[in-house]
Amino acid sequence: MSRRTFLITAIATTAFGTSRVTAADGSFEITRTPAEWRTLLTDDQYYVMREEGTERSGSSPLDKHFVTGIYHCRGCDQALYSSLHKFDSRTGWPSFFDVLPSAIQIKEDNSFFSSRTECHCDRCGSHLGHIFNDGPDPTGLRHCLNGVSLVFHAA
Repeated sequence: MSRRTFLITAIATTAFGTSRVTAADGSFEITRTPAEWRTLLTDDQYYVMREEGTERSGSSPLDKHFVTGIYHCRGCDQALYSSLHKFDSRTGWPSFFDVLPSAIQIKEDNSFFSSRTECHCDRCGSHLGHIFNDGPDPTGLRHCLNGVSLVFHAA
């Protein structure tokens, strides 16, 4: 990305309040304006999914939810995580050690004086949570997700 493209994108994002998340090629299969997202999401969901916020630990009923099925993106209903990969991380957020194929994109997050890896829905760009290297085998990863970003579909 050239400096000019970066500056134009930064100015447009600030001026028009578009989502902070963009796909590697600048678009997602499902796109909506901020106003459209606001009509579909609660304030908490919008804060997490479109402004890359984090829900309060322990606030999601999906944290202790261990029914067989698939967790989907609340923004576009794309299948993201299988209940077979869910575990109790004791962090207060739903956690998974693996993701379904081609379901997420990742990006670096350097906020709060640390470097973390964010995960977003590959289809609509909604912020899901962060990925850490302290999960169980076989991946060693912990996808620490915001429950407000997810919808569960029982098998």
